[in-house]
Amino acid sequence: MSLSYRLTLAGPITTDQLAERAFPDQAERPSGSGPTLSADLNETHGFAVAVRSGRNGYVDAGTDDGDWEWEPDPFAAISFDIDDDIDREQLAVNLVTVVQRVLLSGPEDAAFVINGDYLLIGRFNGQVTKHSHEKWWSYYPAADAMIIG
Repeated sequence: MSLSYRLTLAGPITTDQLAERAFPDQAERPSGSGPTLSADLNETHGFAVAVRSGRNGYVDAGTDDGDWEWEPDPFAAISFDIDDDIDREQLAVNLVTVVQRVLLSGPEDAAFVINGDYLLIGRFNGQVTKHSHEKWWSYYPAADAMIIG
């Protein structure tokens, strides 16, 4: 089964700004022309990424408290497409490392969602909340220790 993750931020953030915050090492940073930047980081991180920004964003996901919708406008997002051959614990650490960099480098409201279906991390009004999604965090204790919330 293929997995995908997406980190969405609210606010007027450009793709270049978000790529720099998420991947400070120039060699890893997504690049390209047009509205989407991309990078194949499968060998080093276990995922490929696409970074885009725009208007009229939409996130629909389940949370520990039920269904949830969010419509950030404007927005910026990083999509992660997962390589099935990587160790899942290391993958979780790699994903959460990128999310943590973004959260620590700006104040925006944010949502980190698995498979477009379930909210794993939300930050709204400065408050970070981890959602359990069938105990996702308990499967990846190293990633769990990285995010306080």
